[in-house]
Amino acid sequence: MKKPNLLLVFPDQMRGSAMGFLQEEPVLTPNLDRFASQGLVLEQACATYPTCSPYRGILMTGKYPFSNRVIANCKSSSTVYGVELQEHDRCWSDVLHDNGYSLGYIGKWHLDAPREPYIDCANNKGAQKWNEWCPPHRRHGFDFWYSYGTYDDHTRPMYWSTHAGRDEFHFVDQWEPEHDADQAIAYIRNEGGVYRDHNRPFALVVSMNPPHSPYDRVPSRYVEPYMTLNLEEFCARPNVPPAGTKWGDYYRTWIRNYLAMITGVDEQFGRILNALDDAELADNTIVLFTSDHGNCLGIHSKGSKNTYYEEAVRVPFIIRWPGQIPQRHDDLLFAAPDIYPTLLDLMGFGADIPNAVEGTSYARLFQGESQARPVSQLCMRVSAPDLGTGWRAVRTHTHTLVVIRESSTEKRKPSPTRRAATWPNMGFDWIKRALPDTSPKATEQVRLYDNKKDPYQLKECASGHPAVVAQLTEELHRWLSQTKDPWLKP
Repeated sequence: MKKPNLLLVFPDQMRGSAMGFLQEEPVLTPNLDRFASQGLVLEQACATYPTCSPYRGILMTGKYPFSNRVIANCKSSSTVYGVELQEHDRCWSDVLHDNGYSLGYIGKWHLDAPREPYIDCANNKGAQKWNEWCPPHRRHGFDFWYSYGTYDDHTRPMYWSTHAGRDEFHFVDQWEPEHDADQAIAYIRNEGGVYRDHNRPFALVVSMNPPHSPYDRVPSRYVEPYMTLNLEEFCARPNVPPAGTKWGDYYRTWIRNYLAMITGVDEQFGRILNALDDAELADNTIVLFTSDHGNCLGIHSKGSKNTYYEEAVRVPFIIRWPGQIPQRHDDLLFAAPDIYPTLLDLMGFGADIPNAVEGTSYARLFQGESQARPVSQLCMRVSAPDLGTGWRAVRTHTHTLVVIRESSTEKRKPSPTRRAATWPNMGFDWIKRALPDTSPKATEQVRLYDNKKDPYQLKECASGHPAVVAQLTEELHRWLSQTKDPWLKP
């Protein structure tokens, strides 16, 4: 059987409710609506760690953050802790490369730690540095490269091409998703064979930055359709703070632009799908549309992501493979670590999935067969260097249980001398040795939300449901033990 191609498109910071066919938000997504009717829609897909780099680390490795070391965003303050995708990890792209695939990566990568001298660009001008070049030996099998670390000027994006050196990046005066789509279409058409080997199957990732902030970097043609509605029509969700409050006004300032960005992403996704059709590749290409996390945009007084609320953890997940994946909606509690093994299994490489992969393949279920289903999903936020703080959560079909642990202990900051001596080989063992003893000083909060009776999570209800709290606490501890989470320190 001919091996299928793979096309993975994922914008940044798109919440799972923001697709028109779900009728949850007044968003215009005609291409996603049509695409959803052709594939499998997982309405309860979960980001696991609703932050850019940690999700991407999970996506590439199929492992949880305590195994792949991407426990926070890749930025200058986390470089000292070795937070970046590890060279020794065997990513799904490595497996496909070794099985004869051509591989392309377009857009945001955000899996390399920034290092001095820092790249001269806008995202590296402040005290925190974000952007970094990915050298060829760290690209995990991707032979076509048109990417950047993280860079947020959507109307003048920057890129490193395949053979560019660290200082050889370039800027483009075009809205980023449109330019990403142009590159993806060129890759799919492959005129003259300049992008890939025509005789080999391909896997292409298109990682668009919008609808990530800043929200004013969006063409007016996408905003205009939203100007016909009254502003309060966009604020019908009861968890949107009222006008006149800090976060209520923030939501009202940016919600039109946020949804406009999604409409723009939708249009560019449609162009890429059309290119597949024109090239007569659609029938033998698995197409996945998802996102790394959602966006509160002020809901629950949260500015964006990195929180346990539904708007942050629930993400779009639509997958199409004509004749192989039946069209339907499913409430499978699918999570980010499951993407790697499921895709490889679908593509016929189940035997090549490394033992180190911690996610579960649901390929049989995707293809309409019966398979055991999970009863919960793990969600998290990690605080470095004190890995025993942050929050951990377990999400089921009915509830979300959250445990928040805050420490009054001052976090240790490595000295510049130690930083220079240790960062190249910095690993998890060092982080654990650096942990402050927070157990006597840490404070915990337990929160429970009934997502059936209270889908907007307006009321915390732990005190009224001790039996549910006990049951889900046990389930959470099972997950934490399975993922070797330092939260469960002896």
